Formats: sequence, structure tokens, C-alpha cells
Amino acid sequence: MGATCWRIGYYLVGLVLLAIGLTLNTKTGLGVSPIIAVPFSISNIWNLNFALMTFCLYTLFVFLQMLLDGKERRWSTLLQIPFSLVFSVLLDWFGRLPIALCALWQNLLLLLAAMVLTAVGVTLMVNMRLVPNPADGMADALGKRLNRGMGFGKNLLDLTCVAVTCVISLACGGRITAIGLGTLIAMVCVGRLIALCQRLFQKPMLRRAGLTEACVGEEE
Repeated sequence: MGATCWRIGYYLVGLVLLAIGLTLNTKTGLGVSPIIAVPFSISNIWNLNFALMTFCLYTLFVFLQMLLDGKERRWSTLLQIPFSLVFSVLLDWFGRLPIALCALWQNLLLLLAAMVLTAVGVTLMVNMRLVPNPADGMADALGKRLNRGMGFGKNLLDLTCVAVTCVISLACGGRITAIGLGTLIAMVCVGRLIALCQRLFQKPMLRRAGLTEACVGEEE
């Protein structure tokens, strides 16, 4: 019972930290992380709710996962849809925080905080092996379909999201939005920060949650 409580607790903390990290990323003015660049650009161009657009993208990811998984699809993947709804509510709530920094060094520090929170959040959620973030699930499905690891799938998904964002922004807004220095830094650094968190925290987390390292699939 105690291990189960730790497992659920780690997962929920990871969910909140991930939502805060992604929200702070949008507040830097340096460009957002690749995955949320698509909903962020759409919400800016058409003045739509960012959290709602994120929910729509995540729901699309869920159905694409099931398509990519083919005969190996699991209906439990659909649980990612209610996850997406809860996550979108958190994004909307944290998005109301009045954060607006002017100096470049301040926004770079904010970006660093956003990346660290995102990495810790992903680490907590992935290791608990409950309902995955749809973006992580999509990356995993892509990697498996191409006979590569989740890390390769994540890189491919990031590049695809950046390309789609550029096309939408230029075609409908006349200029590129959501993509900037922060996007490039996030593409390079978040994965490394996740790897660092895994080395530092994975074993004690799994022990408290009553899991073993064998339960956690390799991401790379």
C-alpha cells in the first residue's frame, strides 16, 4: 500500500511539474519547446485558447499512436485522452500566472527553470509507468514503428513539430511564431537533463514505488 501511494504521488507531482515547466517555457519570449510549438502558434495566430489547442494535439497523438501500433495497439492507450484533459486544465491554470520578464538574462534563467522542471516531471511520470504523456507515447510509437528507440522517435517528433509550426506560421501568420532560441536550446538540453535525472533519481524512486529497473523501458 505504501509503495502504491509513493508511485501515485510521484506521478501526480511529475504531472504538475511538467505542466509548470511547459507553461514557463511559453513565458520566456524565446520560443517554446518543439512539442507545444504547434498549439502555441495556432493559439497566437487565431487567438484561441492555448490549453485547448494542446488538448486537441494530444488527442491527435493518441489516435496516431493506435494507428502506428497496428495489431499491437492497446485500448488502454485511450486513457491518455482524460490525461490530456487534466493536463490541459493545469496548463490553463498555470498560464494565468503574471510572469513577464524583460531582460534576456532573466528569460534565459526562466528557460533554465522551465527545462529543469520539464525534465524532472517527465522523469517522474515515465518511471512510474502509469498513463504516459501522449507526446511521450507518440515518440515511443514512432521509435518502435521505425525499429528504433524512444529517443530517436522523440527527435523525429520534435523536428516534425518544428516543421509543422513553421509552415502554419508562415502560411497563416506571415511570420514564424513560437520557434526561437529557446526552442533550439530545449531540443538539445531537455533530453540530456532527463538522462541526468534518471541517473540521479531513478533507483531511489523505483525502490520507494515498489518497482524495479526492469519495469522501466529504455528510452534511447
